Amino acid sequence: MKSLLYKPTLLGMVQDVNGTSVSVTLNNNQLTGLTFVEGEGYRVGQVGSFVKIPIGYLDLFGIVSQVGASAVPENIADKEPYGYRWMKIQLIGESYKKGIFQRGISQYPTIDDEVHLVSEDDLAGIYGEHEKQHHLIRIGHIAGAESIDALVDINKLVTRHSAIVGSTGSGKSTTVAGLLSSLSDETRFPASRMLILDVHGEYGHALQDKANIFKVNPDPRNKSEKPLHIPFWAMSFDELLSMTFGEVDETNKGFILEKITELKRKSFRNNHYSGISEQNLTVDTPIPFSIRRLWLYLHRLIYSTHPVPGTGQRFCNITDNFDTANTTEAFVIDETTNRPVQTGDAENIIPPHYQVQKDKQIYLSAINLNLRRPLEGLASKLKDPRYDFLFKPGSLTPDLDGNTREDLSTLMQSWIGSEKRITILDLSGIPLPIMNDIIGILLRILYDALFWARKLSQGGKERPLLVVMEEAHTYLNNTADGLAASIVQRIVKEGRKYGIGAMIVSQRPSEINPTILSQCGTFIALRLSNHTDRSHITGTVSDNLESLTSMLPLLRTGEALVLGEAVKLPMRTIIEPPPKNKRPDSQDPVVCDEVSGELSMHPGGWNIRMEPNPNYDELVLVWRQQNPTLPNIQRK
Repeated sequence: MKSLLYKPTLLGMVQDVNGTSVSVTLNNNQLTGLTFVEGEGYRVGQVGSFVKIPIGYLDLFGIVSQVGASAVPENIADKEPYGYRWMKIQLIGESYKKGIFQRGISQYPTIDDEVHLVSEDDLAGIYGEHEKQHHLIRIGHIAGAESIDALVDINKLVTRHSAIVGSTGSGKSTTVAGLLSSLSDETRFPASRMLILDVHGEYGHALQDKANIFKVNPDPRNKSEKPLHIPFWAMSFDELLSMTFGEVDETNKGFILEKITELKRKSFRNNHYSGISEQNLTVDTPIPFSIRRLWLYLHRLIYSTHPVPGTGQRFCNITDNFDTANTTEAFVIDETTNRPVQTGDAENIIPPHYQVQKDKQIYLSAINLNLRRPLEGLASKLKDPRYDFLFKPGSLTPDLDGNTREDLSTLMQSWIGSEKRITILDLSGIPLPIMNDIIGILLRILYDALFWARKLSQGGKERPLLVVMEEAHTYLNNTADGLAASIVQRIVKEGRKYGIGAMIVSQRPSEINPTILSQCGTFIALRLSNHTDRSHITGTVSDNLESLTSMLPLLRTGEALVLGEAVKLPMRTIIEPPPKNKRPDSQDPVVCDEVSGELSMHPGGWNIRMEPNPNYDELVLVWRQQNPTLPNIQRK
């Protein structure tokens, strides 16, 4: 009994061992639940706190998952005046005395083994010093132990994938910004590279000094924003077909495939691509071609009229000359003036004009293609300025012969090879109906580029790429079989072999495809109020710590549970946020500021008097132009 009184770290004794779950009877000497070790105060039996069980030369470590007390019979009440006090712990790892901590256990405790609280010295030994370990970065400090840094292993964080989850207002976006800021440290990681899929345009302000920002309809007055271009000809055939023609039957699909292949071969011959053989060229090879030429060719086939019926009609080949003098495939002579009429303008999507059908004189096209409605849909997209980032991708736009001013190498260098280590693809200007497909196309292009470059220094094997997917539940939901979900499943399953890491960021983990979530090796879980969301996190963590996740609804803003492969021990962490002027633009609007008048930090709110007669012409202008930035015009 004397030995129990002089061990300030002693909590109790092992009473039961069931796999990795250990039941402990608490020592009744600590009446208040508070003990002091070397001048530091420790709360005894806090759920989520660490304990250790010394067994010979080995220390086992565990996490408190449950505490409680029960009544005792009257005949032993004098020996146990405070009842049976107990706790349950989950074993998670071990270390030799003063040695390196490692996950997993090689031995189990036995009955009456001592259970001790873990002091800050023990934690410091477990977590290590990040100054001495270059693969560790600091994201904050351990909750309840401010002197202990919360460190994560970037090797496991990037290549084994991760998820950052939390309810709205829990500090999710701020956590992401702070983490990326640390990973882009020029001194420690001069060759790091990260790419953010920013659905709502939140991160440009926070990371503009460290990032290249690509945006649909960038503000010309903001020099940090560059136009986002995704060349249609870099898509696979199935991606392009879905984006242009939509659903078509197999016959029409085969015809379109053949014509696109012909256009790519024409472009290949014109541009003399070195190092590859034309025999290896397929419809999926990222070679420029003119989608507008394809549109005009198909329009002439389907809508043209002819002076002869059926098999006597003549149709041009898609690689023929496409100037307005080429009228051989259609009857386009004005019978009143005997002059050629408009034969079509591919660049401006102006269709040809043909003579109307006349019985036994002027015949409709006999081509057997059911593409009228898909072709009209393609024409509307080619003329819609919202789709210019796809079909008019700046210097990557092909002319009618497939020539471009720049090639994919320029695009790849700007995205994943520039002097800045972070690239933000601001997708806020992309039409919602195609958002899922565009994200899938972007990720597939990146994956293919790094897959085929896996033996080069530009590839991911030598310089891994971290892809951050914000608002992931909107395009990786568990009910959709969209393009984005399919390529992300491929990335999380195979990407680590080619140096591609995924970071899934979401406020609704329950809506994310379970296959994707289960492949995430590390979770940074901030406050989660929804029971279904919590259960999905509980079901995917590798440690036997279901009870630990029960504290998720009670976490403070900016506080997180970090679980998984990137940390030696699951830890409750206070995330260190970036400075206020470097945080994402994701804060809620202020309805009523605590400080009114000129001292207010916010430009609006219900307690701020608005200017008289606000100009709602501006509201209509930005609405019509589908761009929230006002152009440089004089206000009325």
